[in-house]
Amino acid sequence: MPDTLFVTGKLAAPALAATLEAMRPAFSYDIAVLPMTVAALMDTAWIARHLPDARGCASVMLPGLCQGDTAPLAAALGVPVGRGPADLKDLPVHFGGSRDLSGYGPYRTQILAEITEAHALPPEAVLARARYLRESGADVIDLGGPPSGPFPGVGEVVALLRAEGFRVSIDSFDPQTILAADRAGVELVLSVNGANLEVARELRATVVVIPDFGEGIESLEHNAAKLRAWGVPHILDPILDPIGFGLSESLCRLRETRRRHPEAPMLVGLGNVTELTEADSPGVTAVLAGVLAELDIDYALTTEVAPWTQGAVRELDLARRIMHYAVSSHIPAWGIDDGLLVAKAAPHAAYDDAELREIQSRLRDKNIRIFVGNGRITVLRRDLFAQGDDPAALFARLGVTDPGHAFYLGRELERAATALRLGKKYVQDAPLSFGYRSRPAPPRPRETTRREQPQPATGRAASSGTGHPVGTARTPRPESGEGND
Repeated sequence: MPDTLFVTGKLAAPALAATLEAMRPAFSYDIAVLPMTVAALMDTAWIARHLPDARGCASVMLPGLCQGDTAPLAAALGVPVGRGPADLKDLPVHFGGSRDLSGYGPYRTQILAEITEAHALPPEAVLARARYLRESGADVIDLGGPPSGPFPGVGEVVALLRAEGFRVSIDSFDPQTILAADRAGVELVLSVNGANLEVARELRATVVVIPDFGEGIESLEHNAAKLRAWGVPHILDPILDPIGFGLSESLCRLRETRRRHPEAPMLVGLGNVTELTEADSPGVTAVLAGVLAELDIDYALTTEVAPWTQGAVRELDLARRIMHYAVSSHIPAWGIDDGLLVAKAAPHAAYDDAELREIQSRLRDKNIRIFVGNGRITVLRRDLFAQGDDPAALFARLGVTDPGHAFYLGRELERAATALRLGKKYVQDAPLSFGYRSRPAPPRPRETTRREQPQPATGRAASSGTGHPVGTARTPRPESGEGND
């Protein structure tokens, strides 16, 4: 008879079966798929009503997040009942193997990275910025034009970028700017609506169509219908609005657009949320990337203007991979890649006092060891055991007089204090991890997973300052450089 019966819900069943098959465990098993979509919502009382027996297995394993006392269930089934790990992908680790992340890395959503106010920059500055954005993960370089009026010399700028192998889009509502950019070879035009729709009939590029200013989804439908009638390739952008200006409603609009057009290419501009929300961008970007993955969004436009959005392109590049993997694997978006934990940290174990005392008892030299955990810093050597959260107070207890040694210990204690304050893992003599900012940029080009599109396309965010769909303030220009990590 099988050794273990794995209990799961309908949504996770395929992923569980694939994980077990890839594990090739030394034990035999069976899978019971109970009539619950999300396995984590089960409790033991509910399982007892829907699992009358152990199906001939010697033991039963429940989902790790399943609530309730297992003893009554074990008594009813007549076999031992245990819980697996909280995350399905940790099942191999639970049985002594390694975590299975096969298939992690590809993505669907392409990134358009905007160079805001590109018209005000010299060509060499535009080229330098484009190189930085491409190294950060951008697939398309979007040239942001003036709020109104033409973009002088746009054709020359587009030609310069294309000569360097860049894919280019233009962000302008000005017909003359759009036509000049199209002649120079842009792939995408952001954006058209009732105010400039006629120019689309003269273009070779794919256009991004948005609602008329102040209008909703029916306006988007009307504009898109005209483009279809003219045979103009286009991408739908329902416009994501800022917090306080209808973010929740615009998310509903986004979902409804996908429902009406399940196969149409779509774009979402993230800048209205990332730039206009004064919060560290990694978490904001991660949540938005989750929405993009769930709705199969093909293109996302992002910007790095506000200080809190510096690095947003690398963040989106990482987030799109994490969320694509999580959504396609039907697993939560954690334990996959901790690169977006920049200020905070992934779970990690710390030594308790008994373990630290045991370490101290084995010390034979006079070297100082530093540990962080359980809300304090611990400094120990064979004749000292000191704890606290003030690095200066701890340093004063060390009695160190050698300048070089004092410098080293002072630096380590400050690093330990930073780890304590942020909840990060501290290892003596090792730098703290700040997520993706502690890593080199990944190599390019990258493998992609997406539907075939008629042509590459793009979207826009109101933070570009061109043709605002909503009455939002423009974000300030960054005060320094390229925003490199």
